[in-house]
Amino acid sequence: MSIFEKLTSDMKDAMKAGEKERLSTIRLLRGQIKDAAIDKRDDLNEGEEIAILSNAAKKRRESIKIYSAAGRNDLAGKEQRELEVIQSYLPQQLSPEEIEKIVDEAIEETGAQSMKDMGRLMGVIMPKVKGRADGKQINEMIRQKLS
Repeated sequence: MSIFEKLTSDMKDAMKAGEKERLSTIRLLRGQIKDAAIDKRDDLNEGEEIAILSNAAKKRRESIKIYSAAGRNDLAGKEQRELEVIQSYLPQQLSPEEIEKIVDEAIEETGAQSMKDMGRLMGVIMPKVKGRADGKQINEMIRQKLS
């Protein structure tokens, strides 16, 4: 079952259960996936669907940070609840230890020694962690290792 099909099924369940906030988030995600499929003029594969969900989750994390800094905890809470719904459709996130292991392996594999090798490292690491780790988190870990 594709993520889109799961979203459709869960949308029906949320309607029946009267979960308005969950329903609106699921509808939004379905719309984004459908728009991307229309733009592509073909069905999306699972990796493309995960990329859309990851992007939506990233936007929610950024919004939470901004709203919290501005003291708008009501809006931050709403974004947090939406993020939880989105994350339920994403693959299990990697732990910091797992990410560190992948980064160490990539450094060893590429022979990276300085920040100049950042692009090459990201090119090796990102396909391995697609949808399971935040690029910003990986970027920070590489900076720590190479500095």
